[in-house]
Order: sequence, then C-alpha cells, then structure tokens
Amino acid sequence: MSTFEPVLSRNWSVADSHTLKVYESRGGYQAARKTLATMAPDAVVNLVKDSELRGRGGAGFPCGLKWTFLPKDRKATLMCVNADESEPATFNNRLLMERDPHQLLEGILIACFATRASTAYIYLRFEYIRAYRILEAAIEEARAAGHLGKNIYGSGYNLDVWVHRGAGAYICGEETGLIESLEGKRGWPRIKPPFPAIEGAFRKPTVVNNVETLCCVPHILERGAIWFKSIGTPKSYGPKLYTISGHVNRQVCVELPLGITCRALIEEHGGGVWKGRKAKAAVPGGISMGLLSAAELDTPLDFESLRKPGCLGLGTAAVTVLDDQTRIIDYLYNTCRFFAHESCGQCTPCREGTGWLNKMIQRIRSGGGRLEDLDLMLNLADNLGIMPGTTICGLADGAAWPIKNAIAKFRGELEDHIRTHQSPAHEVSRLQEDIAQGRQADDSRARLPILNGLLTAPASSRQAPGIGSV
Repeated sequence: MSTFEPVLSRNWSVADSHTLKVYESRGGYQAARKTLATMAPDAVVNLVKDSELRGRGGAGFPCGLKWTFLPKDRKATLMCVNADESEPATFNNRLLMERDPHQLLEGILIACFATRASTAYIYLRFEYIRAYRILEAAIEEARAAGHLGKNIYGSGYNLDVWVHRGAGAYICGEETGLIESLEGKRGWPRIKPPFPAIEGAFRKPTVVNNVETLCCVPHILERGAIWFKSIGTPKSYGPKLYTISGHVNRQVCVELPLGITCRALIEEHGGGVWKGRKAKAAVPGGISMGLLSAAELDTPLDFESLRKPGCLGLGTAAVTVLDDQTRIIDYLYNTCRFFAHESCGQCTPCREGTGWLNKMIQRIRSGGGRLEDLDLMLNLADNLGIMPGTTICGLADGAAWPIKNAIAKFRGELEDHIRTHQSPAHEVSRLQEDIAQGRQADDSRARLPILNGLLTAPASSRQAPGIGSV
C-alpha cells in the first residue's frame, strides 16, 4: 500500500483543480493528444481490453470487451456517460466531476475516438447541481482550447459533448433506462436484445460507460496495460475510489488498489467505528450488494472475493458501516422501502414483489411479525428478479439480495425481534381465523360497532348515510 501512487485523485488537493489551466499544467490532455496523433481506434480498444479494466459502475463488465460489441459496419456511434450515481451512499463520481472534470472529458475523448463516436452525452443526476455547473464550464473551456469540437488537434476527428440532467430516478442508472430517459421518454429499461451496442440511443449503436471507468482510460493510455494490471488483485485490476460512510468517525472517499479488506478500510481510512462501538455489519458496495457480517470484514473488496461471503458483488464500492447497536430490521426496512419506491413498475414481479416485501417488513417492524414471514420473504426474493428470468432489468435482484443475505446471516436476531415485539394491535381476530381456515364466519362478529348502533337505534332517530353535520 505504501508504494501505491493515486492517479484518479492526484489533482484533488490542488487549488482550482477543476480548471483547464491546472489540469494542463499537470499533464492533462497529453494522453489524448498522443492517442489521436499516433494510434488507430482499434489499437486503443485493444490496449484497454488488454488492461482488463472492468466497469466501475456496479456490474464490473470488461470495458474494452464492451467496446468490441459495436457493429463493424456502423455508420454512426454515440457515447452515453452514466453519471446518474443513484446507488445510496455512493459519491465517488460526484467528486471526480466536481474536483477534476477535465480528467473525465479526456477519458470521454479517448473512448469516443476508440469507438468512433461523434457525440457524447453525460447523463447527470439531477441533484448534482454543483457538478452540473462545473461540467458545463469545463466543456466550454475544452471547446475553446480545441480539446473538443471540430478537427481536434488537427486529426480530422470531431466530437461534441453535452450534459443531460436526469430527473432523480434510481432506475435510470440501468443503461437502457438511462437511454430511454435521454430520449425524453419515461425511464423504463428496454427488453434486450437488441443491446445498446447494436441499437441504443436514438436507435444508433451506443456505448454506455460509467464516470470512474472513463477516468481510468487516460492513465491506461499514458502508462500502459502492464502498469494497470500491476495494481489490485487477479481479475480485479487497477485503482479504485472507495467511499466509506455510516457509523464511522470519518466519512471519506479514498483511492486505493482494488482488494483492500473492508476492515482495513474502516480502521485505517474511516477512523474506526464511531462512539467506541464495534461493527455489526457493513454494506460493501451499495445496498443492493447485501451485507458482510462482523466476522467477514477481512474480505477483500474486489469483484471476485465478495461473492464468497454471499454478497452480490463489489457494486460501486460504497461501504456503509452498521454499528453493534443497529437493528437489522431497521436496515431491511430502509432497504425495502427504497426499492419499493424506486421500482419503475414495468415488470409485475418487481412492482408487486418489492411492494409486498416493503409491507411485510413494516408489519414485522411494527409488532405484527410471524416467524413464517421470514421464509415467505425468502420465497418472494428467490422468485423476484432477472436471475429467475422474470424481469427486464436487475433492480429486482438488487431488492431481493439484501433480503436473502440478511436473513441468512442474522436470522436469529430477526426471529428474536418477532418474538419480543408483538403489538396487540396486530392480534388476529376470530373472524380473520375463520376466513383463513375456510370456516363459515359468524356474521355477528363482522358488524362494525357504528353499524350495530345504527341498526339497533329507533327508526325515528336514524339518518341516511352522508346526511347531517360532520
């Protein structure tokens, strides 16, 4: 760790790091100049492919390989930059855009040259107002200096970059939902195939890459694939921006080689668990990834290792720490509520399943839980998402995985909560028991008190419903 040289965040501590003057003074755009002057697009694709750069947006798909999916005979190509960053507790892309926007623009320039894209759209989370203003100013600076526009560096290559602000929908972090929103439509993910590389934005071949992924590209072109693969762990190469938040003493974003353990990140960079407490669990990369228990905190935070303790993956590398006084039922309540709210509603299993899970966890939390609810929630989670082939995108999997993960690792605590938190308001009535068992119900128990009073009152005192004072 001591020999690691940060590159993605190397300009952050410099005053006015967001300006073109500072970026160029520290070697900025030199990789782009060299690339456009001396390399063919296919050579750039092969170099990025050789580096084994994996997407930093959550899925971890190989970037260079993704670029090769574009049709060879295409007449036009578009680039969509995913700057939506709507995964809870994730803020690394925001810092990249606010503190070093020209690094992103240089990455976009090289990636567009490699894929022969003539237009790039930065799809930006609406709430990132400061990032929006900084990006717009940086794009104007880059155009004025000849880094964007017509005949860049005299190479004959043209590129326009535009910022498009989203409307705050989590689902638009999914690439086809992003494309639909970019086109001015409801942000509903598309059925695939065709994939965006074949038919994407405005029905043209489209590449969709994350902000941090593209920020890695200039450094690969400058230093080479061997340098990039010298950092990290096997199949998880290169530097990574980790964010750490939750119950820690320092909530920060730090650049480290892929593969640091969760415990080292908490203790060395997060300043340890706050208030002198211990960690109960940690979310390794956004709430859709599941939980690491306290006994699993020595797991390396990379694309491969996190699958062993039952997490969905590295995700966005946004680590959120839960201290030992946090109830898992509260974690599940916040998680289920979020996914029920953010489901786009297009697919019935996701729309209904996330809603059911949210209602069940609310009932359990408020004192109406049953032990069999945990198995029912697992059954719902197992049949919810794209993995069993029932939904268009992966949001349902992201909603289901924390449920399965938390019940597997903290079932004892959840069962204790159900046993010890029973509210009289949730007691089952005899009428409900009769209906549930298929028995004939006693009509006298079905009458509401107000109705019984109305029926037994003298005829002269009865009023028609809705008539009279309220």
